Amino acid sequence: MTDAEEKAPPAADRAYALTKELVLTGALPGGHLFSEGEIADRLGVSRTPVREAFLRLQAEDLLQLIPKRGAVVVPVPPGEAEDVLDAREAVEIAAVRRLLRRPELVPAAVEALREALRVQQERADVADLHGVAEADEAFHRTLVAAGRNTLTMRFYATLADRQRRMSVDALGPVPDQIPVVLREHAELIGIVERGDEAAFALALRAHLDGTHRR
Repeated sequence: MTDAEEKAPPAADRAYALTKELVLTGALPGGHLFSEGEIADRLGVSRTPVREAFLRLQAEDLLQLIPKRGAVVVPVPPGEAEDVLDAREAVEIAAVRRLLRRPELVPAAVEALREALRVQQERADVADLHGVAEADEAFHRTLVAAGRNTLTMRFYATLADRQRRMSVDALGPVPDQIPVVLREHAELIGIVERGDEAAFALALRAHLDGTHRR
């Protein structure tokens, strides 16, 4: 066995990572039926590790397995999207409230947010929708991390996949919305820097409404 083969992730992990990325980026859209063989052929592996990967993704509610046919990508239910938005709003507002209780931490948080926004701007400049969606999740995760609450950070991480998928769904059909999102992110940073908790809550609600509740 070569060194490269020894370091390569297990086939099931590679099948899981590839299939999940295809679902989250919309390359495999909601309702799409596909087979284990399609993923196996792309990776040059047998169907057995792909079947294992599909079972993991079914447990995450991203796929629904259909015996002898393959798997269907589970669409994002409208009710779930609203649940995610409500959870995000509550957690992000709480994180900023906690951050502002310790003003000495604000400059470092603002710097981290600006770096996250810079990455998102770079992805937008090259029209990389999936990169924008990934950077969008990272920006909001940075807001939560600024609150330094381990429990809420852990909970928020569980929403990451849903956030990326929702961003692709929201921004893909209306790419003109991306510059609006970037501008609003910059406004959120400015509000944090000023230490205005009430203004942040209002601006975050408007931001989420404008992006996902149009």
